[in-house]
Amino acid sequence: MSDPTFLRPTSTPGPTLASYRVKPGDSLSSIARTFSTSPRSLAWWNRGTYPSLNPEAESYDPNHIEPGWTLVLIPGVILDDTNAPSPSPGGPTIPPTVGPSGTPGSSATAGSPGSSATAGSPAAVITHGPRGTTQIALTFDMGGRLDPAVAIVQWLIDHNVHATLFPSGKAGTTTDQGRAALVLAATRPDLFVIGNHSWDHPDFTTLTAAQMADQLNSTETAIQRLTGALTKPYFRPPYGAWTYAVRVGVGAAGWPDMIMWDVDTIDWRSTADGGPTASAIVTKVLTNAQGGSIVLMHLGGWHTLEALPDLLAGLTSRGLTPVTLTTVLGN
Repeated sequence: MSDPTFLRPTSTPGPTLASYRVKPGDSLSSIARTFSTSPRSLAWWNRGTYPSLNPEAESYDPNHIEPGWTLVLIPGVILDDTNAPSPSPGGPTIPPTVGPSGTPGSSATAGSPGSSATAGSPAAVITHGPRGTTQIALTFDMGGRLDPAVAIVQWLIDHNVHATLFPSGKAGTTTDQGRAALVLAATRPDLFVIGNHSWDHPDFTTLTAAQMADQLNSTETAIQRLTGALTKPYFRPPYGAWTYAVRVGVGAAGWPDMIMWDVDTIDWRSTADGGPTASAIVTKVLTNAQGGSIVLMHLGGWHTLEALPDLLAGLTSRGLTPVTLTTVLGN
């Protein structure tokens, strides 16, 4: 049997997210006709931002749209109610200008890999899953630079690659590109798990417990409204910075697993600033990844999309299979 082929990105990928600003006289039906989709699909994709478009709510009113609204959609795709994004109980991030490496606590693990802290106890700090397995977790933060987030999500979908996304609430739910990437990921809940990367990427070691909870809960609410997914139990601290007080605050807020990593691609840094090329990203992951590894990448990484085909082909040749954190940690 030949190894699978991971195609390089092209200028004409499969279905991708688009956005449309509502004009006077528009209706869901007229917009749906323009983009070869259905009014109901438009409602599902945008229910998190505009509650009147939530098909599951008593206040659902598909005839109520307003000029100036920005709707996200996938041209040529029609959802049916059995496959539409929906809340998933128990289901289911990019530093702006500085990276997460070299920050406090980035190499420690509290508790055994793959185990969660009990409810309300200090969050467990997890740098990798159980060793002696062929599974690894590819994780992608989103928060600062957003290009090419949508293209990366689409590539992962096109090649059926499982991954875990850690968006910050602000970047993931208040920007067009962030919303587009998360709504696209929500169309494939079989491939993606979504975690919590705070609201606006502060250093949690400088926050009170109440401020931590506000950051986490604001993000949870916004992401659930947009995608239907819950971010619990996974939280990734901005910059990878944590102390025991952070563990206590995050655990008390309801996030038992604080997810770190054991392979850091540093793809958030441009080559002009000493960051890695696509080839260097591939080499670093293939050299260091092992069973149970958690690999840190970014949806806005400078050369991440370019690196993915060779990275996935190399992992496959080494017998390593990308899975979600839920699978690799067994929770």
